[in-house]
Amino acid sequence: MSLKEAATAVRENAHAPYSGFKVGAAIRGASGTIYAGCNVENVAFPEGTCAEAGAIAAMVAAGETALTEAYVIAGSPMPVTPCGGCRQKLAEFAHGDVPVTMATTGGTEQKTTVAELLPGVFTADHMNS
Repeated sequence: MSLKEAATAVRENAHAPYSGFKVGAAIRGASGTIYAGCNVENVAFPEGTCAEAGAIAAMVAAGETALTEAYVIAGSPMPVTPCGGCRQKLAEFAHGDVPVTMATTGGTEQKTTVAELLPGVFTADHMNS
C-alpha cells in the first residue's frame, strides 16, 4: 500500500461530525512501515486530534522515532497544509529534507519538505545552555 492509498483509506474513518472536514495522513517510518492517522474531533472544541498527530502517535507506539515521508489528504479545493502544531510534530521526528505531500481528494498534489513547512524550527538546541 502506498502512502496515498493509506491516507485516503484512513480519511474515511475520520470523526468529524462538527466540521465535516475529514483529513487523513500517512507517514513512512525509517523501517519502511506505513502508519496512518485521521482527525478526531471532540465536542469540546479544540480538544481534537489532527491526522498527522495520529499517524505520528501510531509510529511512536510501534517503537519508531523517525519518519522519512509524509502524505496528507483532505476534501478541500486546494491541498491542505499541516497546522503549526503538526509542523512542529513532523519536525520532531523528521529531518528537514523529508518530503511532505499535501493532496486533495480531487487529485491535486503539492510537494514540499518539512523544512519548507517550518522555517526557523524550534529544536532541542534552543534549550542547551
